Amino acid sequence: MLDIAIIGAGPAGLAAALRLHQKGFRPRIYESVQELKPLGVGIDVKVYGSKELDELGLLEEFRAISVDAQESIFYNKYGQEIYAELCGAHMGYLYEQRFVHRGYLQMLLYRSVIERLGEDAVVQGERCLGYTQDANGVTLELQNRDGSSSTVRADLAIAADGIKSAIRRQMHPESAEPVYSGITMWRGTTLMKPFKSGGTILHIGAPQISSMIVYPIADDFEGTGLTLVNWVVEATRDETVEDWNQIGTVDEILHYYDDCHIDFLDVQQMLRDAREVYLFPLIRHDPLDSWIDGRVVMIGDAAHAMYPRGGNGACQAIVDGGVLAEKLATIDDLDDALKAFENQRLAAVNGIVMAHRGEGYEIIRRMVEDRTDGERFTDIEDVLPLAEADAIFSKYHALVGQPRPGHEAGEATGFRTWELAVSEPTA
Repeated sequence: MLDIAIIGAGPAGLAAALRLHQKGFRPRIYESVQELKPLGVGIDVKVYGSKELDELGLLEEFRAISVDAQESIFYNKYGQEIYAELCGAHMGYLYEQRFVHRGYLQMLLYRSVIERLGEDAVVQGERCLGYTQDANGVTLELQNRDGSSSTVRADLAIAADGIKSAIRRQMHPESAEPVYSGITMWRGTTLMKPFKSGGTILHIGAPQISSMIVYPIADDFEGTGLTLVNWVVEATRDETVEDWNQIGTVDEILHYYDDCHIDFLDVQQMLRDAREVYLFPLIRHDPLDSWIDGRVVMIGDAAHAMYPRGGNGACQAIVDGGVLAEKLATIDDLDDALKAFENQRLAAVNGIVMAHRGEGYEIIRRMVEDRTDGERFTDIEDVLPLAEADAIFSKYHALVGQPRPGHEAGEATGFRTWELAVSEPTA
């Protein structure tokens, strides 16, 4: 049986450990922080991500910490509706799309690893600085929590060490220095009354100026009866530091929404009432032509860091672990197994990386801004016909591995909300 070391206890590394355990392996995870805590903000888990969690035996526990996504609605900078679609099981998928706090998902996976693999399955306070290898295995260089150093020997190292991956830097030094896109994200949470259906994700604004995504990530948060809402705003800013934990304020972004009026949501008040605000610059990591170096393989953000748009980063990272575990369990030769993993995943995920860089389905809001010269429209059908928007969304959903139900039959799956009976606003 292979001796496997996983670098990083984020969702990618933890999910990979659980998948490997299902196949009979007993990996050990090495994590840089001294104590895992539920940090971060929201994640939009797509239907294929829910499927992965179901196959890990965690779907019911995941449902208990997340919110069912019911509908997704797109608005211009004035709050005029452009397009809407149902989400997850409400559209006809076999699985739900769900919104969750990243830290809650990580801790669910962590608890599951400890329960299934044992207390010693995750070693915290051990930062991986790099690796050396020979024909028989790989040696990881670790920096311990007390500043001392040590090494770990394994048959295979799986690098799930995120956007600042030391393994990626060593494996691909030519790609070590990412490039700032010119766009910064303000990410925050607000405790407030539920809005719309209680499971609605909103996409607001003109990307040329500023773009906002809003969705709930926890109902009845800590027994308050209120919903914890995640929001993300994109705008230009002088920034070069790639760090999820920079503290920001909403003062720089409030004015972008002076003219935005949505009848069930006071956008500016939501921003002012934020419990926390983090800054994160959108950094371009160019797609790699290989994720493998001998007995070292990268997964998740280490392999394919993508703009946090469209809700596919964490989901694709979780898929990585399942595919890798299956190849290792069914292909005897390690080199062949790793190559089979890369052949199945690399080109497909690189396509998603580039699609996110180009805004994905969010492009419709840019199209409307351009076609109206930034003015209000009278009839959206004259600006962006439903059939045209539908085609964009169908292509994108197929790209990320979840073709829209009914699309093969030529059925439209998007709509304008006034065409359907929808829930009355609750806030």
